Amino acid sequence: MEDNGAPSPQQAEGLLESAVRYAEERHWDVHPGTWLIEDDGPLRCSCGEPHCPRPGAHPVEDDWVNRATGAPAAIRRLWTELPRASVLMPAGRTFDVLDVPEVAGCLALARMERMDIPLGPVCSTPDRRLQFFVLPGASAKVPDLLRRLGWMPGSVDLACRGDGEYVVAPPSRTVTGGALWARRPTSSNRWLPEAEELIGPLAYACAREAAATRNR
Repeated sequence: MEDNGAPSPQQAEGLLESAVRYAEERHWDVHPGTWLIEDDGPLRCSCGEPHCPRPGAHPVEDDWVNRATGAPAAIRRLWTELPRASVLMPAGRTFDVLDVPEVAGCLALARMERMDIPLGPVCSTPDRRLQFFVLPGASAKVPDLLRRLGWMPGSVDLACRGDGEYVVAPPSRTVTGGALWARRPTSSNRWLPEAEELIGPLAYACAREAAATRNR
């Protein structure tokens, strides 16, 4: 059967135009990721690995760190060649992300909005996580920030994605669903917060949700 995992022309245009918009409007570098293929069997990754751990959600090249680009012309060329490619964005350059479980993230997000804490974009991942965009350098700070708040690193489900890691950006699609913006990148959240501004509400929500889960 012909591969019908390819996106429609509208979906392919959405991937290309989103990648270009991230570069032009936010100065975020991007790199093509793998995509999903659907034929007679279940969804599988374009990399060809039968047991791929991240189908549709990993770089197409090993040297992605050095090959990620923020040049719109280069991005258009890449997605013209690979129109189905997911959109990956390297962390540690213009942003890091604080990565928490979806339920805890939603609780923290609502609390921070009530407190008028300045927030950057927030991405909802297909594996039910929320990723809060903060200024780069957060990954080096988070362990100490958690200790100051009374939590040992690893005792709460809060991770920081920084240098050498990447995020899967909307409208990319993985085997578990599509990446979505819980808070879209707009002109009003162009300036990202420091990790220190968000870590308290996020860590508290993660600990509270973990305790509630244990008591169910």
